Amino acid sequence: MAHASRRTARRRRLGTALREAREAAGISASDAAQAIHTDNTKISRIETGRHRVTRLELETLFALYEVADEKMREWLIALAAEGNQRTWWRGHSSRLRTDFKELLALESEAARITTLQTQVVPGLLQTREYATSIIRHASPHLPSEEVDFWADFRLARQNILRRDNPPRYLALLHEGVLRQQIGGPAVLANQLRHLITVSRSPDLTIRVVPFRQPEWTVCQGSFTVFSYPEVLNLEVVHIPYLDDSLYLEDDETVRKSWRAINRLKTIALSAAQSAELMESIVWELEQQQKGA
Repeated sequence: MAHASRRTARRRRLGTALREAREAAGISASDAAQAIHTDNTKISRIETGRHRVTRLELETLFALYEVADEKMREWLIALAAEGNQRTWWRGHSSRLRTDFKELLALESEAARITTLQTQVVPGLLQTREYATSIIRHASPHLPSEEVDFWADFRLARQNILRRDNPPRYLALLHEGVLRQQIGGPAVLANQLRHLITVSRSPDLTIRVVPFRQPEWTVCQGSFTVFSYPEVLNLEVVHIPYLDDSLYLEDDETVRKSWRAINRLKTIALSAAQSAELMESIVWELEQQQKGA
């Protein structure tokens, strides 16, 4: 489903489960609304994933629907609790496109992030200079202060990798990503040094698929899979295109994405070999700068 974000996917699962529990208990929407002191419209919006539900409302509905299964209660509470979290980008919300806010929610709440990149270093791993070069190239008429804002914002997104209990992050990069001189040789060399440094983190792995591996063609483009704690039983595939994005959560898309990832993992360089390749490219770039 296009534009199905982590947040809407979670709410939809919560709403569907609550509707099924209500119907199984033989409770009308009117009775449910009365129990939590609201109206039928809000019950409908909760059950279709378009409205949040508080912990108190959830506990009241559990009692009304006689939901006794502890695992079910824990799952629904987890879905509702994460849906009510405040967002770090709230102060800039008016400047952000809806699809971009969906991406921020996905990044912030995932337990595991697995990305395949065919063109550029993923945003969560970019240096400021590299990010600035991409932003300027994408929007050549953007005022300098706007370029600075978006570069700083991109770096702020990276705080999720430095927090306590960060997501497990795997980046599979085509070798071309490491050789495309975005911003010039000095900017690229610094970007690669940064990748080498962050790849030493126990929660972050970078693996490169070299040019000599034609099976890279199993991946038609860049995409990212966001996986959430097992209790939520939810994965979302993010596929960027032009100036928009797709967020897909159907089982078939998720399975196809993992098949591509697992196939590429069998032909990618190890993390250590990938770091060695990046170091060799840095050396080449340094020689290029000396000869300039």
